[in-house]
Amino acid sequence: MSKQGLENQKNYPLHKKVREFFWGGWFMQGLWNYERQMNTAFMWGISGTLDRLYPEPEELEKKKDRYNAALEFFNITPQLGAFVLGLTAAMEEKYAEEPDNFDPKSITAVKSALMGPLSGVGDSLFQGTVRIIAMSIGISLALSGSVLGPILAMLISFAVSFPVTWFGGKLGYTKGTELIQQISQNNLMDKLMYGCSVAGLMVVGGMAANLVNITTPIVYGETLVLQNIFDSIFPKMIPLALTGIMYILVKKRIHPITIVFSCFLIGIICNYFGILAV
Repeated sequence: MSKQGLENQKNYPLHKKVREFFWGGWFMQGLWNYERQMNTAFMWGISGTLDRLYPEPEELEKKKDRYNAALEFFNITPQLGAFVLGLTAAMEEKYAEEPDNFDPKSITAVKSALMGPLSGVGDSLFQGTVRIIAMSIGISLALSGSVLGPILAMLISFAVSFPVTWFGGKLGYTKGTELIQQISQNNLMDKLMYGCSVAGLMVVGGMAANLVNITTPIVYGETLVLQNIFDSIFPKMIPLALTGIMYILVKKRIHPITIVFSCFLIGIICNYFGILAV
């Protein structure tokens, strides 16, 4: 990387960097898609950092590579997305500064590991607590005919979401740099990547078990229920098998839209003949 790129990033005002992370988190649901979910918003939130780090024409291929890395699967409670953006920006700086000593795969590993835990905390706070309180107050006022109902509901949600998103991005960037330095000094990157990989696999396994709700209604006689047999051998066997098949198809570079429509067609046929059920 050119010295100019690193100098551009270092000299760029902190509050402007945080503003980029904030808006990236604030619009984390923008261009949401079924294939990689929030990846485009994440890429947009980190694009300013990458543009400053790789400003020279001869660095175009390197910048494209980092853009593609930013477009990998990402899904999180939107308000906490800014924290991951800030942390990722700090790691991208470190990689640009020491490309021979810093493994860029660790950036993806850390992102994947943070999605699950942060979403668990974020969903409980924003979806399970703040939204319920805000909507309860707003609906109560609206039922009495007050126009303040929806306004107050939005203000309560905003009052919590804004500081968490803003200061989350700042915390991820400033403390993220310190974290990366500590990891580098103590040679903990391999252990971190291993732990992040394990956490990422746990998140993917949990998503497959909870989001892929496929069973078989096949019954022999009055007592032999095939689904019960599967559950006794390996709970969630069918969802896991189908997830594995989807993974193999994606690795073979079959287009996701083709896979989606194939699932629709096969699902309708299997449901019609009583082979699978949702």
